[in-house]
Amino acid sequence: MAENQQNITKILIIDDDKKLCRLIKDYLEPFGFHVEFQHTGNEGLKAVTEKEYDAVILDVMLPGIDGFEVLRQLRRISDVPVLMLTAKGDEIDRIAGLEIGADDYLPKTFSVRELLARLRAVLRRTRKARTKENENEEEIKIRELRIIPSRRLVLLNEKPLDLTPVEYEILLSLAKAKGRVKTREILLDEIAGRDWIVFDRSIDVHISSLRKKLNDDPQNPKFIRTIRSAGYMMIDPETDWA
Repeated sequence: MAENQQNITKILIIDDDKKLCRLIKDYLEPFGFHVEFQHTGNEGLKAVTEKEYDAVILDVMLPGIDGFEVLRQLRRISDVPVLMLTAKGDEIDRIAGLEIGADDYLPKTFSVRELLARLRAVLRRTRKARTKENENEEEIKIRELRIIPSRRLVLLNEKPLDLTPVEYEILLSLAKAKGRVKTREILLDEIAGRDWIVFDRSIDVHISSLRKKLNDDPQNPKFIRTIRSAGYMMIDPETDWA
């Protein structure tokens, strides 16, 4: 049963058209997809930060912040594949979405069969790229913590940890540089892959969440140490003297 759960592809739809969301869900689920949906941009962004999805289907026309702004903010925290939908077929919209970071673009005149084909193609490309990117990365072991980049898997005492995409990237970044300090700015730049206009204290929130999941006491840490006025460091047990 657990193995079957691992093989399910999790999809998030961000679209205010509830009828269309239900149509896509009903069509995709027999093909092994687990489909969830949110109907505003803010709700969609919140869902992506709290859960791990294999792909996002994102509408351009949303109440509040539109799909382009959702995608801009999403790309700061996640590299999840995004298939954009639009009621407009304008080339300028398609180009804009792709330049911001969409993986594919589909007008809302699509058939569900075409959507399935495009979605599968995006997932294949992404999985192939991630496998190639991670295949040469060796497993990292720090005390009872194991990070396996090729599978994006983190184990604590051989039990999988349920991390958000941002938490995983922060942990991996710190673990690769164990024994060395990383500033908040460096961490943000590495996980976002983009320039940050303002200093963002949200990194502290993610670190706090990581510590809870690692059962790591910030006053007497085994894994992540705060370096005052500098940033954070993954403790290297072989060289640490504090």
